[in-house]
Amino acid sequence: MMNLTSSTKKFFAAVMIPLVLLACTVTTPWTVRNNPVQTPVVVTQPTLTAPQPINLPPAVADEQAVLINLYQRINPSVVHITTYVRQGNTLIPNGVGSGFVYDAQGHIVTNAHVVQGADDLDVVFSDNSTLIGKIVGIDLNSDLAVVQVDRLPEGALPLPLADPKSLAVGQTVVAIGNPFGLDGTLTRGIISALGRTIPGLTTFNIPEAIQTDAPINPGNSGGPLLNLQGEVIGVNAQIETGGTSRTNTGVGFAIPVSVVQLVVPDLIARGQHDWAWLGVRGGTLSDVQAEAMNLSVTKGAYLSQIVSGGPAEKAGLRGSSGTRAVNGREVEVGGDVIIAIDQTPVTSFEDVLVYVSLQVAPGQTVTLTVLRDGQQMQIPVTLEKRPKNLTP
Repeated sequence: MMNLTSSTKKFFAAVMIPLVLLACTVTTPWTVRNNPVQTPVVVTQPTLTAPQPINLPPAVADEQAVLINLYQRINPSVVHITTYVRQGNTLIPNGVGSGFVYDAQGHIVTNAHVVQGADDLDVVFSDNSTLIGKIVGIDLNSDLAVVQVDRLPEGALPLPLADPKSLAVGQTVVAIGNPFGLDGTLTRGIISALGRTIPGLTTFNIPEAIQTDAPINPGNSGGPLLNLQGEVIGVNAQIETGGTSRTNTGVGFAIPVSVVQLVVPDLIARGQHDWAWLGVRGGTLSDVQAEAMNLSVTKGAYLSQIVSGGPAEKAGLRGSSGTRAVNGREVEVGGDVIIAIDQTPVTSFEDVLVYVSLQVAPGQTVTLTVLRDGQQMQIPVTLEKRPKNLTP
């Protein structure tokens, strides 16, 4: 979600102040012959009072206090990143994004797409301290990167990471970042869904992504998504625009804390993270496929293609052999169906992606429980490192 500097329109509300006319005593300037002088008429203007503040319900007041406190504590640890590219002897601003302090050594977590291709970058803190950052490591598969500054301003403390198991749909979350270059913006929403699969910057997908309705826009990329305790639950990365604009339509995605915990330490230590690779393409088994293949199960990961030369091919796994019509629908048949990995049940293709991505490393051997031609088989597969380039 890297964006070029964009103009921001400001709308001003015209506040009309009513003019209050204060009436004074009015006296008739003449008298009527042989009649006494009339008593002057006094017009009294009613006293106007300002609207009185209402007492917020306890729940609303409590959440408001939590949000104010959270912002005051967390915002000093959220940074504005400006990237530059070199043209001749000149550095030209190229894009903006966000990030957050990861540790006391000055490491900053952000998105890979924020800093990818940058020749130089500025890291700006909430107190307007502007420091030159250097890229420590980039992982295109997870769209994560680590930048480092040589010192941290006062109050810029490392943000704690949440327990991935603590996340729940409906949980209140907060995003802090720099949408459209507007520093230190807080937005609020909920976790709309968990376990989404979103595209990375390669042909591989990012598992376990968090979907949120907290407003996220260009410039928020790399900033933290937080729970109300101020713990990082994800890194804001993508938005769904509906294809009509570059602004949020109520659907945003964050790279989950489970991926942050896995990738960031390797980026700091080695500048890269090695992902395990099985070498298959496929999808979640459907009821129609299960019927077409006369399977006794209706849940699993169907393998439609085995990547040539990959670990799965070396282990003898099979992909689709053709199609078959069932009730007017053409479905792929003949491929192996994974129903478990290391005795962990598999009910979808995403389960395979999550297990291989987050639970194991290159060089490890996993045992797949596979259905082939209706028969259950145990197939060991030694995983390899993901290739840098893989034809879609």
